[in-house]
Amino acid sequence: MVQVERSDSASPFWKAPQRDTPPLKKPARDSSLVVGAAYSHADILKFDSLWVFPQDISITPPSATSAIERVPTQSPTTRISKSPPFKQYMNFLSSTNDDWTADEAEDMYDYESDDGDDFGLPSLSNMKRRTRKKAEQSRAHLDDGLNGGGRERRYSNSEDIAIERPAASYPMPKKSEGKILRPQYKEILRDPANALHLINHPSIPANATPKEVDAINSRISRINKFKKLLQASTIPLPDLRSLAWSGVPEEVRAMTWQLLLSYLPTSSERRVATLERKRKEYLDGVRQAFGGGGQPAPGSSAPPRGTNRGLDEAIWHQISIDVPRTNPHIELYSYEATQRSLERILYVWAVRHPASGYVQGINDLVTPFWQVFLGTYITDPDIESGMDPGQLPKAVLDAVEADSFWCLTKLLDGIQDHYIVAQPGIQRQVSALRDLTARIDAGLAKHLEKEQVEFIQFSFRWMNCLLMREISVKNTIRMWDTYMAEEQGFSEFHLYVCAAFLVKWSDKLVKMDFQEIMMFLQSLPTGDWTEKDIELLLSEAYIWQSLFKGSSAHLKGQGGEGSRSASMNFTL
Repeated sequence: MVQVERSDSASPFWKAPQRDTPPLKKPARDSSLVVGAAYSHADILKFDSLWVFPQDISITPPSATSAIERVPTQSPTTRISKSPPFKQYMNFLSSTNDDWTADEAEDMYDYESDDGDDFGLPSLSNMKRRTRKKAEQSRAHLDDGLNGGGRERRYSNSEDIAIERPAASYPMPKKSEGKILRPQYKEILRDPANALHLINHPSIPANATPKEVDAINSRISRINKFKKLLQASTIPLPDLRSLAWSGVPEEVRAMTWQLLLSYLPTSSERRVATLERKRKEYLDGVRQAFGGGGQPAPGSSAPPRGTNRGLDEAIWHQISIDVPRTNPHIELYSYEATQRSLERILYVWAVRHPASGYVQGINDLVTPFWQVFLGTYITDPDIESGMDPGQLPKAVLDAVEADSFWCLTKLLDGIQDHYIVAQPGIQRQVSALRDLTARIDAGLAKHLEKEQVEFIQFSFRWMNCLLMREISVKNTIRMWDTYMAEEQGFSEFHLYVCAAFLVKWSDKLVKMDFQEIMMFLQSLPTGDWTEKDIELLLSEAYIWQSLFKGSSAHLKGQGGEGSRSASMNFTL
């Protein structure tokens, strides 16, 4: 096994963060309180077991083998004592932008029952209270002769933003042996097509059954079809889209995504120069965004106090909160190198797109790209565990980061109206989902209306996060194969996927009341979903798109159990 080490001091983007945070006082609260996980299918996280004292945090995370504890799911009576207040559709939308703001002023109120943000993530106030409680409990040990002093954490006006990074609130995984870096990584960095020559076809075991032999041969044939297209001097995108709709083999996924998003040119002669130029442009943007020498505030001739870097403190503040809460159940995203990379991607994107800026949920959308592109340089396709990116060469991390940034930009360019003021794109899709559900399954639509369940209450994050809070990252990656193969996959086809996703649970939902519906839709049983489940969902969505896209009057009034059963039988 080849272990590649790198020195953090060699990177121009960060220095070693300073971790000596003084403990803060806060009245103790019930340590048995359990708060919800960030992902509907993840284990419920118990913050008492998730605490890592700031002085123990290092670039390479220490051991936390028992950090995540599985606890029983609470019953409806213990989780919600009464029906949540009914929110009118337009009233909710009018305050949507305010819902994203995580203001430190919430410390003025004692929200002991506040356990998350609009997406079910642990709230900033809750994280602060837990931090302060643990810090207060640790003071007793510090008073026994230990020096608990040190410099105070600086949250602004510093040369290195690492100093301003909040104390981690999630368990840091044990440093593992790492994965094997491809010896040819430099050639792959120069041109992703060089990775095509390194693909090893799966071998057929001696005791394989005829069915297994057919599956392996089918996979080899599919990989060869992709290789033939990708090695052409000019890649035909229509053919590549047609082939990618049914899924992309992980061996060729990175290059296929880059081509489908038009990040890489279809001409092999332009590919190397374009890639070099775009990566340099991103890294220059990082240096400009995080370098010294701030810009004056509007109407001022000098930079305001605390902004000598020109850092937008409001954007950075929200990103620094959300990144540590991104995929907390996956080891890869608990490493310092991963989190710092995501922070830079999100911040640079936000300052380059002032019309929307950073919005909570975009942090999820970057992770499939980051994970796919990182896997290009590693021999083991399973990089969610045992993969500390901080051990890789800086050139590899820079390339993964730059490619992720540009592909995220391409994706968001098609749905940016989801994130501008009032979020009109999400409003349209939520309204369309309500109408589409009424056509597909009238019984379900009437039941939701009877129980006063507004579609905005559960489908807002389906549109904002593209269902990433409902399914795993690996399944999201498979779903995005099809989205990228569609001309308007993220902006249009996603609507039909959400419709198929909702109708899938119809038989259960029509037997539930308001509380049960909301609890079920916030914690859907998708934790054991496989790629086959995603493919069935995509097939069903394709049926609905074929029936209803572009025809507002088609089958109007004929939706319901009849049309639903017919299409279901056709799909099977």
